[in-house]
Amino acid sequence: MERRVAAVRAFNRFYTKQIGVLNERWMRSDFSLTELRVLYELAHGDGIPAKDLAEELGLDPGYLSRIIKQLNERGFIDKEVNENDQRLVTLRLTAEGRSAFEPLDRASGEEVRAMLERMTESEQKKLVAAMTTIRELMGDEEKAEPYLLRPHQVGDMGWVVHRQGALYAQEYGWDGRFEALAAEIVAEFVKNYDPKRERCWIAERKSEIVGSVFLVKKDDVTAKLRLLYVEDAARGLGIGKRLVDECIRFARQVGYKKITLWTQSNLVAARGIYEKAGFKLVGQQNHKSFGKELVAETWEMEVVRG
Repeated sequence: MERRVAAVRAFNRFYTKQIGVLNERWMRSDFSLTELRVLYELAHGDGIPAKDLAEELGLDPGYLSRIIKQLNERGFIDKEVNENDQRLVTLRLTAEGRSAFEPLDRASGEEVRAMLERMTESEQKKLVAAMTTIRELMGDEEKAEPYLLRPHQVGDMGWVVHRQGALYAQEYGWDGRFEALAAEIVAEFVKNYDPKRERCWIAERKSEIVGSVFLVKKDDVTAKLRLLYVEDAARGLGIGKRLVDECIRFARQVGYKKITLWTQSNLVAARGIYEKAGFKLVGQQNHKSFGKELVAETWEMEVVRG
């Protein structure tokens, strides 16, 4: 047992040094790691009660209160006090807070990406699988998102087209013409990819691809959300919602004014995600495609900064 205790402590020392936990300021910024964790949660939520935030981060309420006070004084956080109960406070990130956080969030992602790129594909998968195992064994399985999102890489596009074709054939009886359409969309994305204005997110779970989505440029002010899908075995984990949220966040970040998408009325789960995210149904059209009589739908949302 003593050897195991020593091994765990050695890993803890190594990992805290690796990710810079001991640095007073994170990423050489004006924020501590705890402050950035607060900003991260607020950036990925639409108003969070202070009590829930304390529980999620495992922070003492008094300590969190002092952090919130400092961030509020700097103009990064808005506090909304419940008129019926002054003890209930909802926190939101301001436009200034989002502007301060997003460059650091991107830099953190790039730092991790650089670390991973020093490894082979096999080593990357082993590392991610080991980290997932640690979280599960430490009791984080329910709270943690048991998947990760990453940018696309060579080899992903063929898999996406294959799974799009196979899943829609299996679940809705669509014929090979839908797979052909998916292949055309993917080929156009790869050939004309603009990394400053476009993204593909790949969702992985236990080192296997379980979902994806594309956000592509339609014109200077409008982006198109395309080819959202989640594997059946990974549904119910919030992956579809997260993929759509990433599209919206990126669109806001790079300055798009609108996101549009084209879907079918029988894709009930996807339509529910779009509606909850803020998309509005703006048009319908009966058509025969993929061997079926379908009702095509166009959905749009205005992208509001901050």
